[in-house]
Amino acid sequence: MTAPAQTPTWLLQTEPGLCPCGCIGKRRKGSFVAKTLEGASGVLRQAMFSEDVAAAKGLLQRLDPRVKLVTMIGLLVAVALVHSLPLLAGAYVATVALAVASGLSLTFFIKRVWLFIPIFTGIVVLPATLSVVTPGDILVPLWHWHGHTHGITEQGLHGAGIIVARVATSISLVVLLTLTTPWVRLLAALRALGVPKIFVLIIGMAYRYLFLLLDAVDDMYTARKARTLTGETGKRQVAEGRRFVAAGAGTLFGKAHQLSEEVHQAMTARGYTGNARTLTGFRLRAIDAVWAVAVAALAVALLVADHQVGR
Repeated sequence: MTAPAQTPTWLLQTEPGLCPCGCIGKRRKGSFVAKTLEGASGVLRQAMFSEDVAAAKGLLQRLDPRVKLVTMIGLLVAVALVHSLPLLAGAYVATVALAVASGLSLTFFIKRVWLFIPIFTGIVVLPATLSVVTPGDILVPLWHWHGHTHGITEQGLHGAGIIVARVATSISLVVLLTLTTPWVRLLAALRALGVPKIFVLIIGMAYRYLFLLLDAVDDMYTARKARTLTGETGKRQVAEGRRFVAAGAGTLFGKAHQLSEEVHQAMTARGYTGNARTLTGFRLRAIDAVWAVAVAALAVALLVADHQVGR
């Protein structure tokens, strides 16, 4: 009979590990250059993720880019004209429903919309909630001045809420458009709708050069780290990082200028005329007509309801 299999002794022995609280060893702060490049790599990952989302089989992905672009612009105009907070909140909920119907991650979509611009807008309009800027019924008294109570007013909160809701809804529409439309097809749709060639060319080249420049900066920093023999800490690390940024900026602009000349000559030699080309042409279908009618009806309903509420 063969002996039963046993777990090796070396696998059962315990070994010292790092404490989760980080008490073993000295924790060093990362370089601000490394953190910046890490953020840049995050931009690249998001762009690749956006391309994957745009290739999915969701509701908005099935629409013609030209119809989608025109209808989104119409919704942006309608949202800009609405002054009712409940209607703006309903429009934002509709954008969230569209995101779900298009196969977008709800958590990713909400973070993408609310992480920067609406929060920044809320900070900007925060002074408008005070009675010294917007007089009205005080809900939260904050201080007294010459016998008068000042604080946050109901009218100020309502106005700030309208601005934040309008910005959030508008950004949601733009994010939906960019995430559900491949970049090349979006540029082709702009050109098909009569946008001048120079604008389409500038937008397309800026989008492509962004990734080329980020890749060049990453290569420069990797080469610098590979040639660094000793670690740098404290003020010396910050000083070296600033010196690298200052020296690398000039080199990067030189590389960008040379690369732009080479790319322009290569594109001209291949017959580029400023028009964005796609592998598949645009074709209007029944779903595009249904979407256009539905969006037009929604925009009219928003404006009519806002007019009725404002009476």
